[in-house]
Amino acid sequence: MNDPIGDMLTRIRNSQMRHKSTVITPASKLRAWVLDVLADEGYIRGYEQVTGADGHPALEISLKYYEGTPVIRELKRVSTPGRRVYMGVKDLPSVRQGLGVSIVSTPKGVMSDAAARSANVGGEVLCTVF
Repeated sequence: MNDPIGDMLTRIRNSQMRHKSTVITPASKLRAWVLDVLADEGYIRGYEQVTGADGHPALEISLKYYEGTPVIRELKRVSTPGRRVYMGVKDLPSVRQGLGVSIVSTPKGVMSDAAARSANVGGEVLCTVF
């Protein structure tokens, strides 16, 4: 697998289109950190570490819906393995005029764009969520 974050985001998008309550993705620290930001911002209910069908560690993500529609309307990968996108604190994108969130990997950890601005750090823009 070349792009683990992109794979996880695609699994979330596909599961929400099918109105699934949970989705399972292989576990990694970076995926867990991205899910922490999504949970803190209220886009997912949460996640927990489980053992997959093949015996490898996995993350079971509880998706969130509001009146039958998914809370996450748009989930886009910005930085890919073939094209990394780094931005300074002043250049961090505002998603849908502040209604959405950019998830940024900074030297101080993975955080939302608002948290990165308050910590005055830039970094790699992993994805945007609305």
